[in-house]
Amino acid sequence: MLQIIVTAMGIGLVFNATPGAVFTESLRRGVRGGFRPAFAVQVGSLTGDAVWAILGLSGVAALFLLPGVRIPVTVAGCLILAGLGVQGLRDALIGEPTKASAEASGGRSSAMLAGAGMSLGNPWNIVYWAGAAGAVAGTLGEQPDSRHLVAFFLGFMFSSLSWCFVCAGLIAGLRRALTHRAVRAVEAVTGAALLVFAGLMLVRSVTE
Repeated sequence: MLQIIVTAMGIGLVFNATPGAVFTESLRRGVRGGFRPAFAVQVGSLTGDAVWAILGLSGVAALFLLPGVRIPVTVAGCLILAGLGVQGLRDALIGEPTKASAEASGGRSSAMLAGAGMSLGNPWNIVYWAGAAGAVAGTLGEQPDSRHLVAFFLGFMFSSLSWCFVCAGLIAGLRRALTHRAVRAVEAVTGAALLVFAGLMLVRSVTE
């Protein structure tokens, strides 16, 4: 059982530390608002990951790979990414945030919803979790039962939650070192990157 938990923690670290849309949004909000909004994005995304994990480990992954289900979910995810990207570019152009844009960029509830929306709007996450049982079976050398899957889930979530603190802390440290002009540059780059992520997700949904 310990081997499963350690394996899950390692996989969780790689899964979360790989740069992607969630990290990009955490960085965008963190350079403006500091640790709390960056952490909120990470935790929101982890909440969405937990939903996909439960669905994937319970064996209903195939349902979300059907075009009639996958495409609407993906389109919703693309719209979320595109909206966040536009917001980033707008904040970079405005410079000094208005009250509304500051709340949108720095509010913890808004950041948490953004993180959860990005995760839940990416149905490809369930492909990962559909294969998690296979990873556990490979570790054990036998077919896993519910206890093994729960241990894998808990190990992954513990590692992921730990990464939330590390990632938000690094972003908060970076924020203290940035000038106002550099903050605007980061917002512009991350905003454009989110638009690219939205486009790539849409293309993948159409072509696969």
